Amino acid sequence: MDKLRFVDLFAGLGGFHLGVGRLGHDCVLASEIDPELRDIYARNFGIEPHGDIRAIDPRGVPDFDLLCGGFPCQPFSKAGTQAGLDCERNGDLAGVVVDWIRARRPRFVILENVANFERHDNGRTWRWLDRELRHAGYPFVQKIVLSPHRFGIPQIRERLFIVAARDPHVSFTWPEPSDVPTSIRSVLDPAEAGTSISPKIERAIEVWAEFVRLYPKNARKPHFPIWAAEFGATYPYLAAPPLAVPAAARVGRGSFGALLAGLDAVELEAALPPYARGTKPFPGWKKGFIDLNRQFYREHRSWIDPWLRQLRGFEHSYQKFEWNFEADTDSLWDTVIQMRGSGIRAKSPRTAPALIASSTSQVPIIGWERRYMTARECAQLQDMGGLEALPRTFTGTTRALGNAVNAKMVELVARQLVGYAPHLSLVANG
Repeated sequence: MDKLRFVDLFAGLGGFHLGVGRLGHDCVLASEIDPELRDIYARNFGIEPHGDIRAIDPRGVPDFDLLCGGFPCQPFSKAGTQAGLDCERNGDLAGVVVDWIRARRPRFVILENVANFERHDNGRTWRWLDRELRHAGYPFVQKIVLSPHRFGIPQIRERLFIVAARDPHVSFTWPEPSDVPTSIRSVLDPAEAGTSISPKIERAIEVWAEFVRLYPKNARKPHFPIWAAEFGATYPYLAAPPLAVPAAARVGRGSFGALLAGLDAVELEAALPPYARGTKPFPGWKKGFIDLNRQFYREHRSWIDPWLRQLRGFEHSYQKFEWNFEADTDSLWDTVIQMRGSGIRAKSPRTAPALIASSTSQVPIIGWERRYMTARECAQLQDMGGLEALPRTFTGTTRALGNAVNAKMVELVARQLVGYAPHLSLVANG
């Protein structure tokens, strides 16, 4: 494969630049709307990115062979509004990418987005993009969901990769996953001083650590979220939520067994878990979780009741807990922990959860060190630990990394599609 010229659209911290650049190919243009990230990109790669891609005429840019882009994922993410192509803010950007491809018809295309992109709108969004690529002259179009933890990097981050080529007979196979187990310890830096967790968070985790210690030995951890407010609750929920029942007919107990009879509307709402407030019927999944938690309480009440008292003073998000892996430890402090609005989550020490752009509160906690991961360690999870410059603040860095494409995954996919540049052929051949 000849040395190629590529463009890096929605460049961010430069995951595509890192991955494709390692193969010896040259970036001739980058585009990034965020001013701070443009400055950081220039410092790291020596290229000053253009701003908003909508303001760039693709017919006026340098020639290029490969188009790379991780167009904004928020319109297609399960965590967002899922407005898709109709999203007023950036739903049009997938179409802008297609316009670039039509205008310049590069030999190759590599795109990345959230895994939900292919399922969005019952598959219509993916079928639209697939059709547009083929109509633009790309008979070879393939997609796959890949995650770094299957390729040696300890982060579970499922993302959809899409490749396209003008040559229908292009030689391409997806990279083969590795069976070698990962460990988050491989990205931890003893020299980095991570931020310690607050005493309040440490206390909340310790309460749940005791829950884990009290849990019957050799029994499988619950496969559903633990909602402690349901321990002792008996309010009706199958036919209608409590707030939809006339006052004279209200019976049962609310959070942690609080009596509901005789309460006015304000008192009743306060006595119910937040997820049980409102007047609309509960969806099936919520009814299922309530039922599982009440059954769990009936089976384990003897050891839960003495433990439960110490949990009641915490906010509601700390009163929920999930054990998200097949346990090979009985200590919560031996896990990677996330503090989420949906509860405290215990993750395997082999992998970190996916970095997200929306909140620094969900940065992984290294349980055995009782601290958050550092910005540089988070960068390692995206295979960007070697970048000289990162955003000035921890918040800015985690947001940028949460939006970034994993550089290692780009390198692996690009190696299969376009190969090494000639001057790196000896490296490619080992």
